[in-house]
Order: sequence, then C-alpha cells, then structure tokens
Amino acid sequence: MSEKIQKILSNLGYGSRRYIEKKIFLGVVYINAVKVSIGDRFEYDNIKSITINQKNYCIKFDPKRVLIYNKPIGEICTRKDEKNRNTVFKNLPKLLFSRWITVGRLDYRTSGLLLFTNYGELAYRLMHPNYMIIREYLVNVFGIFSKKKMNILNKGIFLDNSISRFHSIKYLSGSKNNKWFSVSLFQGKNKEVRRLWKYIGIEVNQLIRIRYGDVILPKSLRVKDFLEVNFSLIKKIFRSVSLKY
Repeated sequence: MSEKIQKILSNLGYGSRRYIEKKIFLGVVYINAVKVSIGDRFEYDNIKSITINQKNYCIKFDPKRVLIYNKPIGEICTRKDEKNRNTVFKNLPKLLFSRWITVGRLDYRTSGLLLFTNYGELAYRLMHPNYMIIREYLVNVFGIFSKKKMNILNKGIFLDNSISRFHSIKYLSGSKNNKWFSVSLFQGKNKEVRRLWKYIGIEVNQLIRIRYGDVILPKSLRVKDFLEVNFSLIKKIFRSVSLKY
C-alpha cells in the first residue's frame, strides 16, 4: 500500500511531517535519485535510496519499538540545547537506521513517564486529541482550596482556543493548604496541568506523570532508566490508535 512520502520519511525517523514537508518544498529531498513533491506516494519496498540536504541514506528498517523512560526533573525534551542542559535522549539505546521520537513532552520541572518510539505514525496518533489517549499525573499542590475552585477545574477553562478540563481529580493525601492529588486528562497542551491549577490560584510544587494510555510507569523503574515495552503491550498500544503491529 502506498503512502505520502512525507508520512513515510517521518515514520522512518527522518524528522516530523512538518520538517519533511519544508525540506520537500525547498527541493532538497530525493527518492531513488528523483526529486519529490509534497503528496507524492510510494510503497516502502520500492524505496532504495533517500537523499535529504545532499546526504544519502540507504533505506533499511529497524523493528518498531517503544520505550518507557523515567524522566527526572531537570532534563529537557529536545535533542540539543543551546544552554548545554541534559536532554531525555542522552541515556537512550542507539538505533541503526531510525531515530527515537518522543510521544508528547514533559517540561523541565516535571518528572515521570515519557514514551519513545521509532515509528512516527504511532507517535503522531498517540499525541493526537482525536484518539483520546488518557494521561495521568500525581500532583502536589499548595494553596487555599474551596468547592468553587474544584468545580472550576471540573467544568474546565478556555486554554489555547479550546476547553481544558481534568477528566478526573482524586484527593490522595495531605491537609490544609498542601495536598496530593491524582489527576487525568485527554489532551497534551503545553504545561496544561500546571496552567489549570494556576488558573484557580493553586501552585504546583511537584508533578509526576504515571500513565500514558495503556502504559503505566513501573514502580521498579529507577529515575533515568528506560525499559523496552514487551510484545503483548506494544500490540495493545498499536491497537489503541487503530494501527497494526
């Protein structure tokens, strides 16, 4: 089955769809020594060579993989950083013919579950709001609580051109103005959890992601360590976004 070339190259780990489309528009992408246009369709088996920015690649495939990573506070979700800060890619295993793609992001101050895959379409679907993939966090917050404020979080607020709300809010422990909650939501807007609490005047002291869709952060997985997802779970992850493994 043929697919658009920007989708194929993204799936193979050569960059995001937007990045690939930009390179195609600039005329620096060649497949089998022929310059391509946006929307050109190919079958994977018919691609023998790829050239991007005058760099040649022999087409080979890594198996589709998913990693669970326990991100610490202080790492950023980019490949390179101008300030030379540690990135989440530093401790990952090497791939031969593709590259790791983050499934969503966690900000500098947030720790916990971060997923990686080398299959671009899977990453794209897991992040897309249409697939309603749940994210769950443990959050320690400080401030003055009231029923009115909790009702606002349940009802939702307007963020980034759409309504944001928690799917669930569960009190766990703490007293007075310092409490732990479990919260979940279906979107992945930038710093969405922190912004929701900030809207009602509550400060987030600590934020830990413990679940992304069917994947739960293992209690035995130490900070800065990664774990390869097993065959049965990776099949389940693919099915959750209507993909075959």
